[in-house]
Amino acid sequence: MIEHLPPELITSLQNITGFHEERFKEVHRSDELVTSIRINPKKISGEQFDAYAAIPWNPYGYYLPQRPMFTLDPLLHAGAYYVQEAASQFLWEVLRQNYQRSAPVTALDLCAAPGGKSTLLSTYFTNGLVVANEVIKSRAAVLEENITKWGNMNVVVTNNDPQQFQRLEGFFDVMVVDAPCSGSGLFRRDNEALEEWSISNVELCRKRQQRILQDAYTCLKKEGMLIYSTCSYSPAENEEMVDYILQHFNVQPVRIAVDKDWNITETISEAKQGYGYRFFPYAVRSEGFFVAAFLKNDGTVFTDSIKGNVAAATTKETAEINKWISYARPVCFFKIKDTILAMDAAQMQALSAIRSNLYVKKAGVEIGEIKNKGLVPAHALAVSEILNHELPSVEVSKEVALDFLSRQEITLENIKPGWTVIQYNSLPLGWIKVLPARVNNYYPVEWRILMKTK
Repeated sequence: MIEHLPPELITSLQNITGFHEERFKEVHRSDELVTSIRINPKKISGEQFDAYAAIPWNPYGYYLPQRPMFTLDPLLHAGAYYVQEAASQFLWEVLRQNYQRSAPVTALDLCAAPGGKSTLLSTYFTNGLVVANEVIKSRAAVLEENITKWGNMNVVVTNNDPQQFQRLEGFFDVMVVDAPCSGSGLFRRDNEALEEWSISNVELCRKRQQRILQDAYTCLKKEGMLIYSTCSYSPAENEEMVDYILQHFNVQPVRIAVDKDWNITETISEAKQGYGYRFFPYAVRSEGFFVAAFLKNDGTVFTDSIKGNVAAATTKETAEINKWISYARPVCFFKIKDTILAMDAAQMQALSAIRSNLYVKKAGVEIGEIKNKGLVPAHALAVSEILNHELPSVEVSKEVALDFLSRQEITLENIKPGWTVIQYNSLPLGWIKVLPARVNNYYPVEWRILMKTK
């Protein structure tokens, strides 16, 4: 419950379309919070969520009646769903109105951690490639974890400053800039955002947003789409940024058709008449959010044909790996040091260009290392879309699944020796290796559940 909101914020919103001061204050005084998720259609069916209210602008989004203890749900760690604000899932609708899902789009999520919009992009573009970038090293590690658990092969995770994307001029069809902001849209669930909010911080964020856009703009190709969003209410970070974009870049605003029953507020920027879309929590079941889209009129299309900067797996290695995977389209296996990775063959040239210009933390699916006795599989393979589900596996209870995810010792009976996929609700959680006297737990130590599970 928030009794007092910053008066400067309230004052700044007085002339914004759709703003109702008393309703705004009332919803922040309320203890009611909204919890929503987006399921992974490659891992779980929406049929089991038929009893829940659907998010109307995303076919895979659902509202939950209450907030569970997500950390203790094995399905979260299996990548079956992502906990994401309903408003943020509106990105799907923006894409749906402008791109076919099968389009061979190369998309950049420039400020990607913790990974909500990147996983959405990778689900939407079935034949595309998503570059998920995060400049802060610690946040990039969280991004890599969430991308790995989601399991899609069409994602590259990078850890670069936006300015470094100038090296890939005209490379991306879509650029999503979910910009660092003052966070007022999250006041109801983030007390720290409320405590840190100030007009000076809004101004600092606005300047940072402008720098990010200036630094990365050239990597968007001609006729590419820029999607700008924040979790702020402040006009300085929203409508005024729409005007800034239209004043400083050769772009045109994109209007999104919004169903009136959704109660999303369309706003028009004062100087340049650009479109923006606001989510007020008294009108929409979500926290605060703003999004605007633009088409780029100028620029070039990336033409450098960079090839061969990845070492291909040998014929013998490929024969071994093929036993472990199953995928409908051609896959390329390549090596970084001793680790073998897999990428959709259609994306290899793009990957070469990315690796030649940026620092890459993760590319495609990590398969593992070939040792004397065969493949030592990586955790990423177990939770990926390319895992061969004919491999040995064992279904376990929730209690055993949580022991595995906590990296504790587990006991299983009547299991054949060797590498085995441990599953919960038929979804892979990772690898165990069954030995004559024990079971080795290979869940990544840095991802283990630290919360008490019993």
